[in-house]
Amino acid sequence: MTSTVIYAGELRTVATHIQSGSEIETDAPVDNQGKGERFSPTDLVATALAACMATTMGIKARDMPVDLRGMKVSVQKIMKPDPRRIAGINVSFDFPGTLLVEEKQRAILERTAHTCPVMYSIHPDIEVSIVFNWNVPAPA
Repeated sequence: MTSTVIYAGELRTVATHIQSGSEIETDAPVDNQGKGERFSPTDLVATALAACMATTMGIKARDMPVDLRGMKVSVQKIMKPDPRRIAGINVSFDFPGTLLVEEKQRAILERTAHTCPVMYSIHPDIEVSIVFNWNVPAPA
């Protein structure tokens, strides 16, 4: 078993990861009768894509060796009504300005992101847009 989910009432759930005991709470979003005080289940789907991409890139980067520490991944989930569903996910990678990677390494890391397990699990009707911003200057 991977996890358990308890409905706590007031459109909130508490999911517990069996192996570690760590918990994630979810709320229904404000535009769907919820409080929006936690990730919504659909937020977690979009966020899982970004986390999976970052993790698989991290695995590949270790083999090169490239240190992706400080890489930031921003996620935007786009919903459609009737039936209510995820229509799109926009993922944007910002890499630290100090990161030195060759073109071949960039291509390998980008291909790795595009082929992560969650990406292969996303329904083909969901439009996924991915942007890689290499060597973004650090904020002043």
